[in-house]
Amino acid sequence: MSDSSSQSPPDADAGKDRRPLIAFTWLWVGTPLAYGLYELIRKAAQLFTG
Repeated sequence: MSDSSSQSPPDADAGKDRRPLIAFTWLWVGTPLAYGLYELIRKAAQLFTG
């Protein structure tokens, strides 16, 4: 059988180290996505309003 003490739960401090990376990744993806949606809405408005 496996020993449960060999698999310790992750430390609470371990998640804090990745937060800047996660935030940067969301910005890296979210910024072009937001710009693309903005352009889509702008061009769709031009298409339907003339």
